[in-house]
Amino acid sequence: MRNSGKEYKFNFLNDIYRLFCLRENSLPYLESSKNPALWWVDGAGEEVRWSFEELGVLSRKVANVLSDACGLQREDRVILILPRIPEWWLVNVACMRTGTVLIPGTQQLTAKDILHRLQKSKAKCIITDDSVAPAVDSIGAQCQSLKFKLLVSEGHREGWLNFKDLLKNAPSDHHCVTTKCQDPMAIYFTSGTTGSPKMTEHSHSSYGIGLTVNMAVYWLDLTSSDIFWNTSDTGWAKSAWSSIFSPWIQGACVFVHKMPHFDPSISLSRFPITVFCCPPTAYRMFVQHKVSSYTFKSLRHCVSAGEPINPDVMEEWKAHTGLDIYEGYGQTETVLICGNFKGMKIKPGSMGKPSPGYDVKIIDENSNILPPGKEGDIAIRVKPTRSLFLFTCYADDPEKTEATIRGDFYVTGDRGIMDEEGYFWFVGRADDVINSAGYRIGPFEVESALVEHPAVVESAVVSSPDPIRGEVVKAFVVLTSDYASHDPEKMMKELQDHVKKVTAPYKYPRKMEFVQQLPKTISGKIRRNELRQKEWRKD
Repeated sequence: MRNSGKEYKFNFLNDIYRLFCLRENSLPYLESSKNPALWWVDGAGEEVRWSFEELGVLSRKVANVLSDACGLQREDRVILILPRIPEWWLVNVACMRTGTVLIPGTQQLTAKDILHRLQKSKAKCIITDDSVAPAVDSIGAQCQSLKFKLLVSEGHREGWLNFKDLLKNAPSDHHCVTTKCQDPMAIYFTSGTTGSPKMTEHSHSSYGIGLTVNMAVYWLDLTSSDIFWNTSDTGWAKSAWSSIFSPWIQGACVFVHKMPHFDPSISLSRFPITVFCCPPTAYRMFVQHKVSSYTFKSLRHCVSAGEPINPDVMEEWKAHTGLDIYEGYGQTETVLICGNFKGMKIKPGSMGKPSPGYDVKIIDENSNILPPGKEGDIAIRVKPTRSLFLFTCYADDPEKTEATIRGDFYVTGDRGIMDEEGYFWFVGRADDVINSAGYRIGPFEVESALVEHPAVVESAVVSSPDPIRGEVVKAFVVLTSDYASHDPEKMMKELQDHVKKVTAPYKYPRKMEFVQQLPKTISGKIRRNELRQKEWRKD
C-alpha cells in the first residue's frame, strides 16, 4: 500500500533487512519485480538493463578488483570521477562491500580541484575515464598517498590499470567486509558556496537507514513498480540519496540517461518514468519550453531539491501536468531535513515539514527556540541524542566539526522561518541575508519575484554598500535573448516595479546589473558570496 502521508510509521527491522539484502545481494522480495535494478541509456540507441542479481554479480567482481588487484583495505579512500555510466553504480556498491570509503567527484573538476581533493583526502586510489585522466597525470606526482589509478576505458594509458580488463578477469565471489553502523562509508566534498569545500563524512547508518526512513517512502513515494529518474550529477551527495539508496532500498528501478546536460525534450516523454527528481532549473526549462507540448504518460510523482523552487513554476507545471512538485530541503551533511510529503497540503514556496528522524527548530544566536513567524537559524537537535541520520564529522577537521554545534543543536548555516502550522520557509544562507535600514531581506524572495518576469532567465541577489541604509539589495540579472537588447535603464525600472508588485516593496533591488552569466560552484549553485565580496570591495 502506498504511503498516504498522514502518518509516519516505521518498521526498522524491515528497513535494516532490506539494506542488508542490498549489500549482500540477497533480494528475495524483489525477484518478482518486472523492472531492472538499473536501466541506462546513452541517447544513441545503446542500453544497459541489469537485474538486482546481475548488479550483485558485477559489484562483487568490482569489489575483488579493489581488494585484490589494488590491495585496498577497509577505510582506505577511493576517489571516483565518472559521468553517468553503469560503472559508477558498480563502484558505489563495491566500496560498500569492501569497506573502502568512496569519495565521488564531478567531471567538471579542474586539475587544481582534483589535486586539492587527493591531497586533502589522502586517497589511495582514483577511478576515472579518458577525459579526466590527463588532469590526474598532470598533478599525480604531488600526491604521495595515491597508489592506484584505474581507467574506465576501452583503451589503455601508461601508468594506469584498465578497469574493464580487471573486471572481466575478476572472480564473482566476494565476502563482504564486516562494518559497524558508525564506520565511515563515504566522503562528499561540500559545494563550496561560502568557502573551501569541506570533507563531509557519512557512515553506513546515516545514509543506509536515514534515506530509508525519510526519503525512499515518505518523500519519493517509491515502490518496486516505479521507474525513477534522478538527474543529479554523479559527483554530489544527491546522487547517493536518489540514484542508489532510496530507489534500491524500495526495489525501484534507477533510470539513467547519459546526457551531459539536461534537455527537456528527451526521456520524460520518451520513457515510462513514473517518479522524477530534479533541481528547480530543470522545471524552469520545461516551463520556458512550453511544458504543454510534452506528454508524460507514466509520470505520477515529481520532487525538487537543491535550491528553492519558484511558486510560479510550480503552478504552471501543475496546470499542464496535473501534478504537484514536492519540494525538499537537505544538505551534504544530512539527509532530507524538511519535505513536502504525499498527503500533506502543499504551500508553494515552503520546504515543508521536518522529516521523520529529525527534530528541527528555528533558533536564535543563544540557542533559544524561536516562536512561529520569527526568523532565525535552521537547526537540528543533537543533544541529548544525536540523530543517526547526520554526518559523522568533517573528516580530519575537528574544529570545523565542532563549529557546527550551538548548544543542543546542529546549525545548518541557513536562515528560515516556521509558520503557525509547522511549515518551514527558507530565507537564505546566513551570510546571504541582507539587512537594509533595519529590514532583513532574504535573497530568495527577491530572486523568486524577478524570475517570474518573462525577461529574466535567472538572478542572484546580494547586499551592496549604501551610505544611508548601510546596505541595499542589488540584483545581478541574466536576461533572455528576447530582452537582451532592451534599454538597460528602462529594463531596470520595469523589473524594479515588477518586484514591488510581487513582494513587499521594501525588498525591491535598488541596484541592478545585467550580466551574461552568474558565478556558480561546480554543482551549479550560485556563488553569492563572490558577488557580495565584489560589491563590498568597490566601496
